[in-house]
Amino acid sequence: MAQSRHTLIEPPVENLLDKVDSKFTLVSLGAKRARQINAYYNSLGDGMGRIVPPQVTSTSGKPLSIAFEEIAAGKCAFVRVDPEEEAAELAALAAAELDAADVFGEALAAVPDLPADPA
Repeated sequence: MAQSRHTLIEPPVENLLDKVDSKFTLVSLGAKRARQINAYYNSLGDGMGRIVPPQVTSTSGKPLSIAFEEIAAGKCAFVRVDPEEEAAELAALAAAELDAADVFGEALAAVPDLPADPA
């Protein structure tokens, strides 16, 4: 008769590893989301509303436990970015900024010079 091993971690790490591609990804995702949750709780009085609140109802008040519960529930996921795709997006953004700078420079050239201040 096989007994299931009782751990203090809820949800079990084995279940969390099924949601991500590696232990490193799990640690990175959990830590990042825990920092976001902690920032949310710290900014409650500010009324800024820029940080996403916890996405699960948890009996734990610890940000890392809440983050792991969100990962287990599928509310928080890691998307690995393709380096080539990211480089292409950055190049397109840089080209758009250069185009905007050219348009802004042409607009400034069209503005007549103001007379000198007689003061």
